[in-house]
Amino acid sequence: MHGTYKPLWLDNNGDLEVIDQRYLPFEKKTRILHTGADVSQAITDMTVRGAGVIGNVAAFGVYLLAREYAGDKTKITEQAQIIRASRPTAVNLMWAVDRMLQVVAQSQHVIADCKAEAIQICDEDVLRTQDIGRIGCDIIEDIMQRKALTSFNILTHCNAGWLGIVDSGSALAPIYEAQRRGIPIHVWVDETRPRNQGASLTAWELLDAGIQHTIIPDNTGGHLMQQGMVDMVITGADRVALNGDAANKIGTYLKALAAKDNDVPFYIALPTNTFDFACQNGVKDISIEMRSEDEVHMMRGVDEHGLPQIIRITPEGTKAANYGFDVTPARLITAFITEAGCITPNKTAISRLK
Repeated sequence: MHGTYKPLWLDNNGDLEVIDQRYLPFEKKTRILHTGADVSQAITDMTVRGAGVIGNVAAFGVYLLAREYAGDKTKITEQAQIIRASRPTAVNLMWAVDRMLQVVAQSQHVIADCKAEAIQICDEDVLRTQDIGRIGCDIIEDIMQRKALTSFNILTHCNAGWLGIVDSGSALAPIYEAQRRGIPIHVWVDETRPRNQGASLTAWELLDAGIQHTIIPDNTGGHLMQQGMVDMVITGADRVALNGDAANKIGTYLKALAAKDNDVPFYIALPTNTFDFACQNGVKDISIEMRSEDEVHMMRGVDEHGLPQIIRITPEGTKAANYGFDVTPARLITAFITEAGCITPNKTAISRLK
């Protein structure tokens, strides 16, 4: 490829242009990132989100630093640490920056080599998502055959589509593949408060693809599972520890508990670069981002005239706690769907991926 992907691309000037996810689903805007500082800001303020795309943008951020500092390895390495620290939970961010800095350290042609490596990282993710889609859809077909189902209902949480991982996503990749295979599929889309990534991003993707879906409040999933209306839960992940504990958007843990209680298979789809082999125990060791209270207090929508507005939905003076992620223990996870196949959520199986 040539640095062109669905959620991000290099423009004719060599700058990185991204879909600004803060404005979806009501407005499709893009934002041009010229510098490493622009990349750090875009990751921090959630212009871009989703573990994979954060890593992709960070990789291109190191390329932009190389261009900005004319290949000065010391300056690039120093400024890249700011990008690396722009969000604490998604391990793809750190992984991508570290891989880019290895190129910086070894290169004789820093700018060109950084550009090529950032493109290579994205190209690899495209292939990973295709494999995840194929393997995940095989699981869907197997469940349908065993249960003699003529249609299939999946529940997902947050957004793990192509806005989150180029170019098919992780949790949504099997859904897109199911559509290609002609499988009648319906998706229960958690709204995913407080930033509504499900209602805003997943629904936008599925609507664009023509896939049947229904947005539900976050606390509806347990009822649907109890009533036999969910055949499978599939989410993405931002970091998975060596013991199989998985961090994902806040609320994922509750879905896993409900799935376990109702004998609904709970899968996590992710590329293998989301595994953190240095993290021994996810519940104990994964850093959970505490984000701004304003994400809880404020909501974005359109008014009766179709104009985008930001409104407050809570009383003035009320405090809010905004934990960005929670950790689902390995015991609640059926399996990980990766480009390397289905991985059992335990240390032995995960260690083989090193």
